[in-house]
Amino acid sequence: MFHHIVFFYLKKDITAAQRAEFETKLRGLLAIKTIHSGYVGIPSTHAVRPIIDTSYDFAEFFVFKSHADHDAYQIDQIHQDFIKDCKNYWDSVKIYDFE
Repeated sequence: MFHHIVFFYLKKDITAAQRAEFETKLRGLLAIKTIHSGYVGIPSTHAVRPIIDTSYDFAEFFVFKSHADHDAYQIDQIHQDFIKDCKNYWDSVKIYDFE
């Protein structure tokens, strides 16, 4: 299994409508067929402790059955459209992949 985690740090000056559009399009990535399982969310406020980083705005956690499935995800048109449509909404992105 291949695990892909992405943390999005959105620009502080985007509007509520832009933030909603970002979230909708981010959740739309879950329609990509090569994703075995996936989750999208915001920082939890349930168990706040000093060691937990909640500085990001949204995160995605996708699991792929193989590297090939991950590679197909990267070039999938839904993913490419998400990047094109939403890249102006974030200041930075952190990506962590592991197997």
